[in-house]
Amino acid sequence: MTTTLAESATSATPAASPAADPTMNPDTKAAKTPARNGSRLAVTRPAMRVPQQKPSGKPDPTAHLSPQQIEELGRELDAIREEVLASRGAGDAAYIRKVIKTQRILEMGSRAVLLASLFPPAWLVGTAGLSVAKILENMEIGHNIMHGQWDWMRDPKIHSTSWEWDHASPAELWKHSHNELHHTYTNVIGRDNDLGYGIMRVDEDQRWVPAYLGQPFYNLINACLFEYGIAAYDLEIGKYLKHRKNGKDGKNGKDRATFRRDGTKVLHKIRQQVTKDYVVHPLLSGPSFLPTVGANAVANLVRNLWTHSVIMCGHFPEGVETFAKSSIEGETRGEWYLRQMIGSANISGSKAMHLMTGNLSHQIEHHLYPDLPSNRYAEIAPRVRDLMERYELRYVTGPLHQQVASAWMQVITLSLPNGVWENARTDPAGVARQGATAAARYGARAASRLLRRVVSRTS
Repeated sequence: MTTTLAESATSATPAASPAADPTMNPDTKAAKTPARNGSRLAVTRPAMRVPQQKPSGKPDPTAHLSPQQIEELGRELDAIREEVLASRGAGDAAYIRKVIKTQRILEMGSRAVLLASLFPPAWLVGTAGLSVAKILENMEIGHNIMHGQWDWMRDPKIHSTSWEWDHASPAELWKHSHNELHHTYTNVIGRDNDLGYGIMRVDEDQRWVPAYLGQPFYNLINACLFEYGIAAYDLEIGKYLKHRKNGKDGKNGKDRATFRRDGTKVLHKIRQQVTKDYVVHPLLSGPSFLPTVGANAVANLVRNLWTHSVIMCGHFPEGVETFAKSSIEGETRGEWYLRQMIGSANISGSKAMHLMTGNLSHQIEHHLYPDLPSNRYAEIAPRVRDLMERYELRYVTGPLHQQVASAWMQVITLSLPNGVWENARTDPAGVARQGATAAARYGARAASRLLRRVVSRTS
């Protein structure tokens, strides 16, 4: 079906974007609308807005903006959005159809080559091709279709309500945890499941406990098994167990029936994926059964590591902000936009790299406009960057290797108590002594708790 956009834009404003209009306190002096002064803004200091305060003392990068300036920023971003919505058409539709066709040809061709994977050259070619095909299907195709980026085409085969991807997490559950939760509460600690995946410390203001010492290891395991990790936190296992333990079944969490229903869906999807990759296709390879099993395992591992790295680069590098739950109370549309801008980071690179990341290399633009066609992010990125620079906001970006290294450094640094990493550079012996003392105290407390439990049970 050839599609053009003859009608007016049909996509609704993202559910994640509050539609509230800015309000003004009549007792407060109105701040001026941001005035352009060359490439910068003549910024008026806030008249009534209280900057976000953090116990760690980290400065609020938005403290220089007034409420009126933030809402003006939101209106400028709205204008970019409306412009793209009005210009979608046959070229965009042709793009996604071409990507889908290319991915399917690549996957079928790679699986055909793997029929002869008993021979090392065929194994290498087939595994490499299948890895790329799986990455394309998850990143540029599945992720973006399920965001509703292509629903305007009215093509039932390329629609967020019908697409099921090559992934352990069922589309239905992923859309809830990702579209509804992550994109609504981007980088809000305790609300955004993508922030640390529920297993990591992601901000200095989070209370440190010894269990966080293992988070570099947890993160590595999560990277290798990423699709299963996503399926697990789509289920919100930790929240369910916490509420069950506290006797709050169904209150602010999933009740037992819902959890079991969703768990059944996840297990069914995992069984489908395992059967396809490790039974059906290897059996079709005949004598190449075991090499094909290995090829599929490697392709899934490569896809998991790549996806994890791209997402880490968009949320964890140095310079990306996190937010407390209290900071989003009464959040306006402009403030929601602002949070997306300073809570995300981009990856610079070639067109091929952008394609392989599903254009999540333009993570800032994606968080601002999650339902706009992904092929348009590169077009609007310079305008978003200019806007941020005029409002004196940092546009965090860098090459892939730099962003991955920065994200991992954050993971390692935050696995330790605040200040330990910095102190270790200047006084490693002192840090070692403090660590030994802390470990001894923690061990003593743990032993004391264990002893009390034993005594209470035997008395």
